[in-house]
Amino acid sequence: MRIVPCKREGRPHERSSAAKRCGRYSALRSKGDTMRQRRIVRSVVVVFAVLVTAPIARGAEASSPVGAVYEMEVMGVQADPQSGAPMVFLRGKQDKRELAMFIGPFEAQAIALPLQGVRPSRPYTHDLMLAALHRLKAKVKRVVITGLRDNTYFADLVLDVEGQELLLDSRPSDALALALREDAPILAAEAAFARSPRSAAPDGGERTKP
Repeated sequence: MRIVPCKREGRPHERSSAAKRCGRYSALRSKGDTMRQRRIVRSVVVVFAVLVTAPIARGAEASSPVGAVYEMEVMGVQADPQSGAPMVFLRGKQDKRELAMFIGPFEAQAIALPLQGVRPSRPYTHDLMLAALHRLKAKVKRVVITGLRDNTYFADLVLDVEGQELLLDSRPSDALALALREDAPILAAEAAFARSPRSAAPDGGERTKP
């Protein structure tokens, strides 16, 4: 199809047949662009909704009562002296019991930044996650480290969405990074203090400290 540039010909307010065809083409093209943009926006919204609601549904189905919980504070992140792998340390605000777990290097950085009061010039992954939650009228209400299974810690990330609680299954490190940015309570269930009889290799899998 040959596209003819739009221009006026002859007397004012008169257009050639080519200009009229071009005007119709431009209008159709503009309408088509708008429709494509709307389809793209709808697709993005649908994909984002699936990504958000799927883990929420899985978390809600997998959730079980955790019993008594204790408020914790994150003491810091440091390397394990033996392996050099990063670890995060938590301590109970009341009973001073401690939790220590191996985490990945990127998660360690994500936890260390808010502890140090550092705000990056560009958003990191957890900053972006939190901004997305806020745009969806949600916020982090609390984090619960629920227990220890197969030498690995598990956690629940509890969101408040316009007054309704939504529960997501989460790695403790990701939940901690979000809670610290939101200044949300960090809790640990009694089961999280149980030590596994097996030692753990520091592989970034939220493992216990041997």
